[in-house]
Amino acid sequence: MSDRLWPDVALHVVSGKGGTGKTTVAAAMALALARDGRRTLLIEVEGRQGIAQLFDTPPLPYEERKVAVAPGRGEVWALAIDAQEALLDYLETFYNFRRAGTALRRMGAVDFATTIAPGLRDVLLTGKAIEVVRRKQKNASDAYDAVVMDAPPTGRVAKFLNVSSEVSGLAKVGPIRNHADLVMGVIASPQTAVHLVTLLEEMPVQETIDGVEELRKDGLPVGGVVVNMTRTPVLTERELQAASEGTLPADAIRRSLQRCGLGAHADDIVPALLEEASDHAQRVALEARERQRVDALGLPTFTLPFLAGGVDLGGLYELAEVLSEGGVR
Repeated sequence: MSDRLWPDVALHVVSGKGGTGKTTVAAAMALALARDGRRTLLIEVEGRQGIAQLFDTPPLPYEERKVAVAPGRGEVWALAIDAQEALLDYLETFYNFRRAGTALRRMGAVDFATTIAPGLRDVLLTGKAIEVVRRKQKNASDAYDAVVMDAPPTGRVAKFLNVSSEVSGLAKVGPIRNHADLVMGVIASPQTAVHLVTLLEEMPVQETIDGVEELRKDGLPVGGVVVNMTRTPVLTERELQAASEGTLPADAIRRSLQRCGLGAHADDIVPALLEEASDHAQRVALEARERQRVDALGLPTFTLPFLAGGVDLGGLYELAEVLSEGGVR
């Protein structure tokens, strides 16, 4: 695919079931979007410092910091949004209340407010991302070409993003409600795309399908699906069928082991190899079935490889290249 996907999207929200690698995908997406001189901001909202670990940097403070250079001299910046600091930002922006807000934090009032009112916490976290997105609209000097948010898992992402619904029990009118409506004005618009990360396993795929349905029901814009950590089959189709049927030629495998000097251990190795081949065939069949379910969603889909050596900075660039070739740029 050569065309650029989502050219008008300013906020890319990345979610996925726990363990699918959504933080890794978010980081790779930020790199892909930053290529050729562009500037992106990668945001995390869960306080896990996963971005800092991926880019091998010290823990991120509540300030924007450059963490990587993308191909073509682009830049990736990162920000760990803290709900308490975001509340102080809110108080300063809407009430010129920063100094009093600091005093409230010393008394524990800020932590109290964001704990008893989860909807308020979410609108503050998403609100900071929207503030960054709106900088470009205002031609600000610190604007970014795109913002990528490492969002909560699929089971919570629709509720997290649907801040108007979340604050409805807190405020029907007033500044908080107005702020939530401002946030939703961006999140529920073509400026935003929500991407879901999955593995080719039954539970992650089902959660992805459910997540797409819930996002659409809430009027939130669905982007694409990223199938992460895929492995290339090591057997041919005929061999896979034989492995699943238990008809692989054990004698031929034994002769191959003898040629390799392992004939003395063949009685132990051959059964183990046949069992591993059977497991591999079952895994390939499972992934094929789950891939059909993903494809049935009819969404742009990206397939990222499993990196045997783990995900380091070089691995992030490799994954970013795959996303870029697929149209994320």
